[in-house]
Amino acid sequence: MARPRTFDETRAVDAAMRAFWANGYEATSTEDLCVATGLGRSSFYNTFNSKRELFQRALARYVDMTNSNQSAILENSSLPAAERIRLLLASVIEAEAGNRPGGRSVGCLGVNTTVELSGREPDIGRLLGRDTDRRTAALRSVFEIGLRDGSVSSDRSPEALARYLNAVIGGMRVSAQGGADRAALEAVAEAAMDAFTC
Repeated sequence: MARPRTFDETRAVDAAMRAFWANGYEATSTEDLCVATGLGRSSFYNTFNSKRELFQRALARYVDMTNSNQSAILENSSLPAAERIRLLLASVIEAEAGNRPGGRSVGCLGVNTTVELSGREPDIGRLLGRDTDRRTAALRSVFEIGLRDGSVSSDRSPEALARYLNAVIGGMRVSAQGGADRAALEAVAEAAMDAFTC
């Protein structure tokens, strides 16, 4: 008879997500994951089968959390579109400034994984590609609203503006990981706002 699980699987995935986020996929060992999740090696494999499977679950969890946070900001119809975008950039700055063990941000698990794995791991690349498409669609929708409500002014298409802003956010996260401080990130955000609100 199988013994019942005595741990919270969601908490274990969250703990693994934090370990992968801090160290990357390759540098996070199975032992690191056992320590992070509180599972013994046999329980780890019985629950998650492999490091790779746990990583995919952790990455999917991270993507869902990030998109949920972004959606809450971008879908706030009580604000003009440009203000929603400004708040999104502020949330990125806050996340990067608030997550700096050792003085440098850990960045974004999605961006980190894109650099580390997406070119050689097709399943991971597809997951990240779907995530990019989803985020770009949400940003495009806000830019469409902004062009209608007059809070955004640009000759560029909503699609181009969405892709630009997505790239700016990724760049901000990498810059924070490289040591850029809050003031530097705020300057980048202001320059981005200037690009579509002048």
